[in-house]
Amino acid sequence: MLTDEDLDRTLELAAPGSAIGRYTIGSVIGSGGMGVVYLARDSELEREVALKFLSRDLSQDPDWRSRFRREAQAIAKLNHPNIVTIYEVGEHNGWPFIAMEHVKGESIDSYVSTQRPSVEGVLELAMQISDGLTEAHNHSIVHCDIKPTNILINDRGRVKIVDFGLALLLDRAPALPKTRVSGTAPYISPEQIQGLGVDERSDLFSLGVVLYEILTGKTPFAGKNLMETLNAIVSKELLPITEYSAGVPLELERIVFRLLAKKPDQRYQRAADLGADLRYALEAVISGRVQYPGRKKDYSRSIAVLPFSNISSNSEEEYFCDGIAEEIINALAQAKGLRVAARTSTLAFRESKEDIREIGRKLHVETLLEGSVRRAGNRLRVTVQLIDVTTGYHLWSERYDQEAEEIFAIQDAIAQNVFRALQLILSDDEQQAITRSTTADSNAYDYYLRGRQFFHQRRRKSLQFATQMFVRAAEIDPKYALAYVGVADCCSMLVHFYGESGNIHLAEADRASSRALELDAELAQAHAARGFTLWLMNRFDEAKVEFETALKMDKNQAETWYLYGRACFQRGEIAEAAKLFEEACQGHEHHEARYFAAQAHSALGNTETANALYRLAFRAIEKHVELNPDDARAFTTGAVSLCRLGESEAGLAWARRAVAIDPEDAGIQYNVACLHALEGDSTRAIQCLEAAVKAGFAHRDWVERDPDLDSLRDDPRFKTLKWRE
Repeated sequence: MLTDEDLDRTLELAAPGSAIGRYTIGSVIGSGGMGVVYLARDSELEREVALKFLSRDLSQDPDWRSRFRREAQAIAKLNHPNIVTIYEVGEHNGWPFIAMEHVKGESIDSYVSTQRPSVEGVLELAMQISDGLTEAHNHSIVHCDIKPTNILINDRGRVKIVDFGLALLLDRAPALPKTRVSGTAPYISPEQIQGLGVDERSDLFSLGVVLYEILTGKTPFAGKNLMETLNAIVSKELLPITEYSAGVPLELERIVFRLLAKKPDQRYQRAADLGADLRYALEAVISGRVQYPGRKKDYSRSIAVLPFSNISSNSEEEYFCDGIAEEIINALAQAKGLRVAARTSTLAFRESKEDIREIGRKLHVETLLEGSVRRAGNRLRVTVQLIDVTTGYHLWSERYDQEAEEIFAIQDAIAQNVFRALQLILSDDEQQAITRSTTADSNAYDYYLRGRQFFHQRRRKSLQFATQMFVRAAEIDPKYALAYVGVADCCSMLVHFYGESGNIHLAEADRASSRALELDAELAQAHAARGFTLWLMNRFDEAKVEFETALKMDKNQAETWYLYGRACFQRGEIAEAAKLFEEACQGHEHHEARYFAAQAHSALGNTETANALYRLAFRAIEKHVELNPDDARAFTTGAVSLCRLGESEAGLAWARRAVAIDPEDAGIQYNVACLHALEGDSTRAIQCLEAAVKAGFAHRDWVERDPDLDSLRDDPRFKTLKWRE
């Protein structure tokens, strides 16, 4: 801390009410070994700022003055919502200062003490800190003093990392002299104490200390004095978090213990990797599938099936490779003792150059199945390898050289060999579910796989094209139940999401879903398609029976959980909808389900959970638009999520992108209306709603339930919207 004498000299330099350039000095809001911080008023931009002056002693040291300016200029280039914004680096009467964003809030330890956030809330805060550190580390800036007082929570629940006074620029100046220990005990890393090289992993250690304190109320490395504390950091073993609390998930304890490893090589190597694990833990907590002390896992093994590589001479065969991988995922998911990563999660690793063990760690699985497909005429060559993520060694591999008509036998053989390699014993029902096939015609199957490729894109034109592919598959094999399911789902989505020819498409969905059930009453997807159709036909009680039948048959169908949730939400059964949306997210990067789960919790008044879910939703949306850059609907949900999280400027930019992609889409206009309503711009919101209705948006019941439009409900223009009959 500053001495009283040094503080008095600083106050004399910048007395309250005095002017330094365009800044009018207010009260002292902080002081420490580096200097003193004032609240000030920027007369030009009419905003409050924080002015930080370097202390008198350090100001007289040329090295420190140079370091102060150089690092402030580097940090000023950072542009991230979780890092305090620096406006200017200046000097007054020989004393350097930094003008920065004034954060109205409290330190994270004070916030946790007063707000007592849930485990979900703690994870959400940790994710924000990780995001901020990722931004800094990506610019070769190490904070070097992560501790509770340097992590502020503003009045909107947003984390702000502050006080980069000790920051180290990895690609420029040398570190502090080895005779001086930088950082604050007990948050300092072992390598800082030992005078060894300091990098990003030191910040991650310090964050581990902060999280341990938040979760236990105890300091992991405490001593009676400074030397005892430093010795404890270097040599003391940690007490498990579960010694203090049984309410902390084991996954979160593992994360904290990895952060607090004594050796940097044993910690997370990047803040981005930490962020991925925190997101996984948050998803598990929200879904209710997380492990706690004394509770057993509901599965014994785990696996991810990576997208199969297309090594055919024809690049358009990718749909076939994706289809095979998806069918294998569906088969493996029938085994109750095996946790299978969803297709949406594995797509991000298509053609990835990352080490197989790193991919497995990110997907949180023990094993990976990867493969390749070569198709030449009527011949197939499928090569697969099952890999142990921990060792990187093969557990099993095989090559299949057969006629294309044998594709069903190949897929079945792969699934059965995986089960054998993992020593999983299946029940008779599981075996029957895995081996069932709804067509024996490889040509019909080929069209079905083409349809699935376009169906997953979920755009208007792709759904129209997918419908044609499914219709063709049904023409080739009139008893192909899944082809009729595809037709029904496409037609229903064109009605629900795009307002296309409601009567015509609904009639076709009604016919196709009924036919699918006639052909195979034991097919879960057929019951789900029928439920979706009946819901759109306003026959909710019948739809509910079909949805629940589908889930009883196959709980791994994320789309069924999601659509059932949409139906319940529309009927005002918000709590039930929230549970269904969360189930849809279990093991799936279902960005729409995450978004609507956040909406449901917001409507229920569960602000903390809603914010955590909006953050998860936005991350899922970001991943989705990387793979689908023309999905305007995803940009609108991303825009609303950002605005809900207090990032209005970024949200508006996403909304503009959505409109630019598809300005004539009724759903886009509706979602942008929600955005403006959230931002308090009722005029633009009403204009967009009117445009949506004019373009064919006819879901009046949904509008009446949507919490995003609550600010408009007393507006006369909202009450007199002219709905299409």
